[in-house]
Amino acid sequence: MTPSTPKLSEAARRLVVPSGIVSSDWPRVRALARRLCGIEYDRWQDGLGMVMLGKRRDGSYAATVGGILISICRQAGKTFLIGTMIFMLSILTPNLKTLWTAHRSRTSDETFAFMKGMSNRKGIRRYIADVRSANGQQEIVFTNGSRIMFGARERGFGRGFDDVDIEIFDEAQILTENALDDMIPAMNTASNGLAIMLGTPPKPSDPSDVFSTRRSEALSGSDDDKIYVEFAAERDADIEDREAWRKANPSYPHRTPTSSILRLLRQLGPDSFRREGLGIWDNTVTASAIDTKRWKRAAVDRPDTNGLIGYAIDMPPDRSSLAIGGCIKHPDDTAHIELRRFESTQSNGSAWAVDWITERWPRTAAVVIDNQSPAMALLPDLKKRHVKVITTNAADMGRACGRFQDMLRDGTLTHLSEGAQPALDIAAANATTRNIGTSGAIGWNKLGTDIDISPLVACTLALYGTFITKRDPNRKQRMIQLP
Repeated sequence: MTPSTPKLSEAARRLVVPSGIVSSDWPRVRALARRLCGIEYDRWQDGLGMVMLGKRRDGSYAATVGGILISICRQAGKTFLIGTMIFMLSILTPNLKTLWTAHRSRTSDETFAFMKGMSNRKGIRRYIADVRSANGQQEIVFTNGSRIMFGARERGFGRGFDDVDIEIFDEAQILTENALDDMIPAMNTASNGLAIMLGTPPKPSDPSDVFSTRRSEALSGSDDDKIYVEFAAERDADIEDREAWRKANPSYPHRTPTSSILRLLRQLGPDSFRREGLGIWDNTVTASAIDTKRWKRAAVDRPDTNGLIGYAIDMPPDRSSLAIGGCIKHPDDTAHIELRRFESTQSNGSAWAVDWITERWPRTAAVVIDNQSPAMALLPDLKKRHVKVITTNAADMGRACGRFQDMLRDGTLTHLSEGAQPALDIAAANATTRNIGTSGAIGWNKLGTDIDISPLVACTLALYGTFITKRDPNRKQRMIQLP
């Protein structure tokens, strides 16, 4: 072990360990890794391995029921630790079957490449029967019958397996209940199985219920069958402070160089770096502006399409995307909203939106753009195409958001079913409010800099436009014959 590195208890900001651990498989794993590959683990890695493979007096893993949850920043070497551990366990335990999944194919491919490299080490080769590299069938087969299989959950990997002993869920901050339901039954026959979840603190837009819920359960102390380890800097840490980097990343600076952290800092925005570079979880005390239950109740599969049609255009301050929201106002003053288009401006530009709106203008009651939105850049081109645009101010925005909330509360507003428009669902789930003036009016705000609420703003303004417009393209004009 590297003596200058911190112990697990010193490196981890939060550490939850089941009681009753009397032994561990880790010493055998550590000894084999040293003998075959010359691997010397850091002290925090040694402690984490000891805990993860800790056993109770009856020989069962202490976390075989509740599983292992590790929240750790990027560039900390988690793949090396868990990968070498699984490799040694596969050699030590005949017919051990492991599934290693990530959300994205790229992450899964990188993990497989690392493990493939392990199989080519001089001390390891004689234990390897086969390495299969075909997409969808990435697998390392050992001479004793053990297997490690790799795949991406976005491609459906994990369904249909059985007799699995260990499941590793990489990128666990993007692990859905549906994916978990597909994979956990594969361990039903394992008498001493382990489920290991590895991830960084989730973004507000991540489908992170699994990771977040299990973290909350572990920290509450309600169960004595989970292992939870969290590596993180202080919540108020300066993202440029290298001492904060050291607290968050136990491999910095002796294994993870400064250049790697700097590269991560430059590539990510401040909020993302706090999560992925410093391991800091978002403060979740801020309530969402839109009630989750009301939003779900307002979802419909087949909306009423009879009524006035209005559109609104919005862009976030960084101009990275463009959203067109749509609304249908029904004769009974109920309404339905939809996100009609949502495109990246970096790849698609914004000129297409002028064509899209112009094509529909003859049948449209209102087109709205807020005068503080970067989408105002489209106004001259829309005017040239004879589209009459309603431009709103701060007071109008307050009225628009108020109408939206009132109609959602009263059950007179609908939107498409959950999953049909994920960008709008994400925006609604992560919108907070900001005060407009001193009269109690509010506008939409967002939980973090990496949340795009333009889909929600566009739909809110489209709703507002259909209620204030005097234009009715559906009105039939009476012909008066003069004498």
